[in-house]
Amino acid sequence: MRGAFTQDKPIYVQVRERLEDQILNNQLKEEEKAPSTNQLVDFYKINHATVTKGINPLVEEGILYKKRGIGMFVAVGGKEKLKEKRKLSFMEDYVVKLVQEADKLEIEENEIIQLIKKVKGRDQNDH
Repeated sequence: MRGAFTQDKPIYVQVRERLEDQILNNQLKEEEKAPSTNQLVDFYKINHATVTKGINPLVEEGILYKKRGIGMFVAVGGKEKLKEKRKLSFMEDYVVKLVQEADKLEIEENEIIQLIKKVKGRDQNDH
């Protein structure tokens, strides 16, 4: 878990996204205990209601589940649900805009793919 929050989105969204990232990065595995609301409140030094507002959607989506008196756990299939949700969001936030801009510039699909491969290759060489 990281500390400081950014100003670009509400804190509860950032709390949710950090938990999601931990699941996607295998820091939190399926059937593993997730940090409690109180632990998150103490760690981030934020309001209990803010943490709850961030966690509740993950429970509603079946990514986390609560065991009464024990805590919150990552659900079986939770990581896969998150991946699908994030892929859809990625498409809506990035791919749609990329294709729209490519259409304006009359860039063909195969050229877009070559540009993506070029960028990915550059990123891999940086590591």
